[in-house]
Amino acid sequence: MAKKDAPPRWDRKMQQRLARGEAAALGEAYDRFASLVHSLAHRVLGDEKAADAVTREVFAHIWEHPETYDPKQGPLRTWIAAVTHRVAVQRLRDREERERDGIEDPMCGEEDSESGEEDLESKVRRASVAARADYIVHSMPVPLRRALELAYFQRRDYRQTAADLGVTEDEARRRLRLGLQLLSTAHDTGAPPGYGGAA
Repeated sequence: MAKKDAPPRWDRKMQQRLARGEAAALGEAYDRFASLVHSLAHRVLGDEKAADAVTREVFAHIWEHPETYDPKQGPLRTWIAAVTHRVAVQRLRDREERERDGIEDPMCGEEDSESGEEDLESKVRRASVAARADYIVHSMPVPLRRALELAYFQRRDYRQTAADLGVTEDEARRRLRLGLQLLSTAHDTGAPPGYGGAA
């Protein structure tokens, strides 16, 4: 089995600083990862205030439990994304249960309850795929990400993308193809690597 690449030195140092209780380290981590956390939480919950609350909860967890991050398992970014996913999905489940309990009719049958459970699981699956897609985009090599950003967010065709990037048209097509292949894996597992061990 191939040995995992060691995470960047910054990740290891950050974990050590957080473990020592350095408030400045938390501020640096917040500056670097708050937009990622908020974006992932918003994708899962679809609500600005809920995403704000998840962001606060995730950084509280980072501050209170920095020892749960193991640099040998991968980058700090992956661990933070995993914590965010876990917290946001739990909030989604809790919200759906409260809504279901609040509108549930005592005369409603077991079939309606099962249908509500399927809706919740479907929402969780969609949120997980969206979170994984976000993770993949942020984790892919910069040349692939830049090509996708030009082609899909700025509506540039592959010729314009090639010109903007200063590469051949073949290279632009290759980058777009590879980027899309990576994105297509978002449906494979539903959550970024390390999500299961985020606790």
